[in-house]
Amino acid sequence: MNKENINYVDFEKVKMVTGTIINAEINAKAHKPAYILKIDFGPTIGIKTSSAQITNYSIKDLLNKQIVAVINFETKRIAGVKSEVLVLGAVSKKNEILLISADNNFENGLPIA
Repeated sequence: MNKENINYVDFEKVKMVTGTIINAEINAKAHKPAYILKIDFGPTIGIKTSSAQITNYSIKDLLNKQIVAVINFETKRIAGVKSEVLVLGAVSKKNEILLISADNNFENGLPIA
């Protein structure tokens, strides 16, 4: 097996779910521009925090945006922020993060398969 390949059992360990950004503010302590996000993952998972380098979006564009995030990585401290989840995005040719988002108004906390 190629070192970069994983099996399906490993993939199942990564818990990706839908959530809605309910608050976004600039992380003034970050060395690289970043936002502090509060994301609602529904009643079972709750509201989680993330520090995300997605400053190609305005705060207005982020509010109420439904995204996909990994919720079962270990919590990290990033520029003074307890970052509990990893918001997923694609990296453009301009090195900007393009959020993976849901256009269908999904319920928060739905698993990604």
